[in-house]
Amino acid sequence: MSDERIPFVDCPIPIADTDQILLGHGSGGKLTARLIEEILLPAFRNPALEALDDQAILSVNGSRIAFTTDSYVVTPIFFPGGDIGELAVNGTVNDLAMGGARPLFLSLAFILEEGFPLSDLRRVVESTRAAAARAGVQIVTGDTKVVNRGKGDQVFINTSGLGIVAAGTKLSSLFVQPGDAVLLSGPIGDHGVAILSKREGLEFEGEVRSDTAPLHELAAAVLAAAPGTHAMRDPTRGGVAATVVEIASRRGLGIDLDERAVPVRDVVRGACEILGLDPLLVANEGKLVAFVPERESAAALEAMQNHPLGTEAARIGRVTSEHPGIVVARTPIGGKRILDLPFGESLPRIC
Repeated sequence: MSDERIPFVDCPIPIADTDQILLGHGSGGKLTARLIEEILLPAFRNPALEALDDQAILSVNGSRIAFTTDSYVVTPIFFPGGDIGELAVNGTVNDLAMGGARPLFLSLAFILEEGFPLSDLRRVVESTRAAAARAGVQIVTGDTKVVNRGKGDQVFINTSGLGIVAAGTKLSSLFVQPGDAVLLSGPIGDHGVAILSKREGLEFEGEVRSDTAPLHELAAAVLAAAPGTHAMRDPTRGGVAATVVEIASRRGLGIDLDERAVPVRDVVRGACEILGLDPLLVANEGKLVAFVPERESAAALEAMQNHPLGTEAARIGRVTSEHPGIVVARTPIGGKRILDLPFGESLPRIC
C-alpha cells in the first residue's frame, strides 16, 4: 500500500449556521425561510402574518383590505425591459393582486446615495409615474433619505400598497388542497437572466428582456373564470421553485411538477445551461402561479391564455397527498428529482 497521502480538498459547502447576515438571507431560499421562521415570525406573530402570503388581508369596518410592502435593491437599476422604478410599482401591485385585491394606493420611499445623478433620479421617477398610471394606482405618500457616498448603491426603493378585496374572494396558500392543478401564466426566467446579462455584459443569441408587468388584470381574469381558485403567487425571488416548495413544505402537501410542461424561452434556457442555473430557481417579475381546483382548471387556463400576459400559460403540475412536504419534478428526459431550494444566493440583487 502506498504511503502517499491523499491531498486535502477544501470544497465550499452551504453555510447553514451563521451569526451574521449573508447575501443568501435575501435569496428567497432556505436561509430566507430560516430568517423569517426563526427570528421574524416569532417576534411579530399574529393571524394575518402567519399565512406568510404576499400580502395581509385585513378586515376594517366591514371591508377587506389587502396591505403589502416591499423593498427593491436591484443592480443595475436600468436593465433590458425596465428599471428599478417600474419594478417597484409592478412588484407591489402584483403582491396585492395575488390576494385577489384591486390595487388602489401606493407609498414610495427613496434611499439615495450621495452623488447619485439627478438625471438618473428623474428617469426613475418618470418610469415610476408611468408604471403607476398603467396599473391605475395612485402614489399618495412617500419619503426620501440620503446616505453618505459609498454607504448605499445609487438608489433603493421601498413601496407599500393598499387594495380592496371583493366579497367572496378568498385566496391564500392556506387553502391549497390535494387535487389542485398548478397553472403557470408563461415563460420563466426572463427577468433574472436579463439582469445578469446586463450586469455582467453577457450576450446571448437572442434578446432577453425583463418580464416586469402588472398582473392585477390577469389575476382578475383567472378569478372571473375560476372563482374557486385557492391561491395565486408571483414567483419572484427563488423563482417557481420557491413558490411550490414553500407551499408544499408549510402545508405538508406533495406537489408533482412536470418540467417538460414549464415554458422557458430558448434563449433563457440556453443562458441557464451555459451559466449552470436552473430556470425554476430564476426570478420572474411578470408571471403568476395559480392553484386551482381540478373542476375549474381548464377554464382558468383558458382565461390566462386569452389575456395578453398569459398567451403561453400552461398546466405544470398538481397537488397531491402523496410525499407530503416534497415537490417531485419529472425531468425532460423522463426521470424524477426532488425539487429543493438552495442555501446561497445564485443571483444576488435582482429585485
